[in-house]
Amino acid sequence: MEPTTPRLTPDCTQCFALCCTAFGFTRSADFAIDKPPATPCPNLAGDFSCTIHRSLRARGFAGCTAFDCFGAGQAVSQRLFGGTSWREDPRSAKDMFTAFKVLRQLHEMLWQLDRAESLAYSPETAREVGQVHSLVQRIAGGSLETVLAADVGSLHESVGAVLREVSEEVRAGYFDSDPRVVHLAPSADLAGADLRGWQLSGADLRGACLIAADLRGTDLTAVDLLGADLRDARLDDADLAGALFLTQAQVAAARGSAATSLPAGIGRPGHWRAAARTPEVP
Repeated sequence: MEPTTPRLTPDCTQCFALCCTAFGFTRSADFAIDKPPATPCPNLAGDFSCTIHRSLRARGFAGCTAFDCFGAGQAVSQRLFGGTSWREDPRSAKDMFTAFKVLRQLHEMLWQLDRAESLAYSPETAREVGQVHSLVQRIAGGSLETVLAADVGSLHESVGAVLREVSEEVRAGYFDSDPRVVHLAPSADLAGADLRGWQLSGADLRGACLIAADLRGTDLTAVDLLGADLRDARLDDADLAGALFLTQAQVAAARGSAATSLPAGIGRPGHWRAAARTPEVP
């Protein structure tokens, strides 16, 4: 089988609700119930749709609204399993769910590498990004056996290394005019921090904990947000158009407004629009 070029945008109509079955979750602020892995969510309908899709956040399933499979769901359902669901062939469930978990990671890597290719400055860095991109794409677009045999850990290391190179190149053009930024570092614990007024452009916040952080009105141009936890972060009026490696899932987990600037390819979450229609109590 010749490798295919993966489509990195989800199409739930072509998926057998793999995000609602393959993964487990624990009762928390993001999920109203416990659900073990490899079992259907009790809210799953017979046609693989969600019976509470329009009220997920109100019903305590905010985590579902922040999930992005990067197109892995339809790739597994239609390409790797030929359109035969785990309900039609229960014997396929184990491999289907495993393949989905692997392919989702590979598709996210491709999504980030696509952006890295457009940002790389030096020819050498661009060449390295292209080589890693070709490798991941070959595996992601390969057969079921190829996907299941993928060394995801090794690929994560290779992808992380080239993304870091690109990040350093882009951020090198910014100078830390705010002395407070010097103390920020990857994986920093900034949960609940008030960062309004900080000059953050060019900062490295890769893997940082920004849960409920206040970033209202902040310029996040060239800020590396790869893997940063933005759950409930305040992004009202913030400028994220030039943020590095920001994903749809991160944005969906945060809070923002109609005036929040987002990168090309990132949509404004529905709950942001709903919040904009409801005046906030000071």
